[in-house]
Formats: sequence, structure tokens, C-alpha cells
Amino acid sequence: MKPSPNLTVTKQQQQKMIEHAEQGYPHEVVGILAGNRKNHYVSRVQPLINERADTNNRYKVSPLILMRQERALEQQGLEIIGYYHSHPDHPSTYSEYDKEHALPNMSYLIVSVLSGKAHNIQSWRLDEDRTQMTEELIDYK
Repeated sequence: MKPSPNLTVTKQQQQKMIEHAEQGYPHEVVGILAGNRKNHYVSRVQPLINERADTNNRYKVSPLILMRQERALEQQGLEIIGYYHSHPDHPSTYSEYDKEHALPNMSYLIVSVLSGKAHNIQSWRLDEDRTQMTEELIDYK
């Protein structure tokens, strides 16, 4: 198994994810990571609205809204690198549900929010054989 490349996130976009996660607490929030796939560089995060009724441990975004947001970002010259979501009062490790719904070659950044404050952030990539997710290091620029 080869190690995953590092994910680079601008400090401004890191702060935007943290604010989104804290404002959404105690519910899960979700958003898109966009930028340059070749360099694994996130220059833009696009918060989305969690449409799920029981939002404290899952998220849902309609496929139409997701497609429209992804297209809008791509029209601005950005590529979809992956997605982020929060884990209210849980660690920033992926769940079995997260793994089952992930796609290989995408980054899945998870913000752990404990008692309303962002606690830890980790990023994960699903291995090609879909057996596990491997942590990727995050560089903040």
C-alpha cells in the first residue's frame, strides 16, 4: 500500500470549515473541497446544507444540488478534490458509514467538534481495494 499524498489547505479555507462546523453544532455539516487535484491543494471550500432530518450523526445533500455546486466550482476553474463534514462530539476518524459512501482518489476531511468547539481535523482517502481508509497528512498554507 502506497502512502497517500499530503493534502494542502489554505489557512483561510481551514478557518471557513471550522466556522461552518462550529456554527452547525450539534448537527453534522458538510461541504465540498475544491482546488487543484494534481497537487492535492484545497483553495476553496463550499459549504452545503445538510438536508437530513436527524443531522447529529449523518448528512445528506440532494444529488441535484451537489451536481450544481460541483459544476459551479468547475466553471470557476476548480476541481473537486473531495468533501468535508463534521463529527459532533465524536473523533475525527471515519466511520464505517463514511467508508461505505466514499470513493477512491477523493479526500474526506472530518472536523471533530466537541462541546461546540473544533477539536481535531483529519483527512482520509479510501484505498483502491475499498477495504480501509488511509489518513493523509494535512499541510496548512
